[in-house]
Amino acid sequence: MAWNEPGNDKDPWGGRQGNEGPPDLDEVVKNLQRKLSGLFGSRSGGEGSGPGGPVLGGVGIGLVLVLILAIWLASGIYIIEPAERGLVLHFGAFKKVTQPGPNWHIPFPVEQVIKVNVDQISTFRHKAQMLTRDENIVDVELTVQSRIQDAVDYEFQDQNPDKTIQDATETAVRETIGKNKLDFILTEGRSAIAEQIREGIQALLDLYKTGMVVTSVNMQPAKPPEAVKSAFDDAIKAREDKERQENEAQAYANEVVPKARGASARRIADAEAYRDRRIAESEGEANRFDAVLTEYEKAPDVTRQRLYLETVEVVLGKTGKVIMDVEGGNNLTYLPLDRIIGNAGSAQAESAAADAAATQQSPSDASANNRVERPLREDARVRRVR
Repeated sequence: MAWNEPGNDKDPWGGRQGNEGPPDLDEVVKNLQRKLSGLFGSRSGGEGSGPGGPVLGGVGIGLVLVLILAIWLASGIYIIEPAERGLVLHFGAFKKVTQPGPNWHIPFPVEQVIKVNVDQISTFRHKAQMLTRDENIVDVELTVQSRIQDAVDYEFQDQNPDKTIQDATETAVRETIGKNKLDFILTEGRSAIAEQIREGIQALLDLYKTGMVVTSVNMQPAKPPEAVKSAFDDAIKAREDKERQENEAQAYANEVVPKARGASARRIADAEAYRDRRIAESEGEANRFDAVLTEYEKAPDVTRQRLYLETVEVVLGKTGKVIMDVEGGNNLTYLPLDRIIGNAGSAQAESAAADAAATQQSPSDASANNRVERPLREDARVRRVR
């Protein structure tokens, strides 16, 4: 008969149904405990006991223990991501490093795993006032980026690697800025100083075995303190004006120097040409004199007369005066025919031509001609008077 059929006043929990009310909670709990005890065979007697009770109870305990052991062993399975490294600790001591992928270790409390991200980039800013080599104060601001290179050293060699890299940064910055002058820091030396700072930080990190590597150091433009910023701005402006004027002077020099060199080369070439021409003329005159001397030695009178006539022809051909020698008299008559027969137009044309010729003729040529013509004129006069 079912327990809920009419006339059945018992419920499955051992209580009664009807006017007695709901079953007692304590009684329900006791019934459950009694049934579980019968399942594991822990009952020593009573209702439901039999020859197979203890055997079934032992098998149940073994199954539970196996299940617990399997769960405990399965808890040792772990997965390392591609950006991570696993540090296995055996009773708190470092044992090995596991690579990315599924791995297994003896579960807690025998072994445990520390996962370290070796690809994550850490960034921090550093800003401070530094004293330069030439005893000037400058505000320096830079950004340092780093990552973990050796997970073992990062976890076990240094107690606080992040604090160590900050202290190393401050040390390297003070050392580098203190070795350089202010002008170099403010102008073209920013990249070089950033590289020196990176090398200094890395050297200190390697010395303390932090397991970290500095990937980059980005240095912002250095600035003077606010108290002296106006003076620094004036100095920078003066430096820029100096560079601008130097560039303008260099451009002017690049324009003028080639012209001067060309003019110098042209004058040198003209001088060499004049020298060669004068040498050739001198050699020609010397050869002509030697030839005349040879002829003079053969016929002195004839040669002397010919020289006289040629000289007079040269002299009179360059003057506008006419001298008439009256036969039988000793007076020389001077006739200004250029003023009598010449007109203003022809005189001006001849004057212009003479001026142009005088301009083209070098001073040395003019002086040489004057030196040559003066004795010839004097000699001609003397000879004519005689």
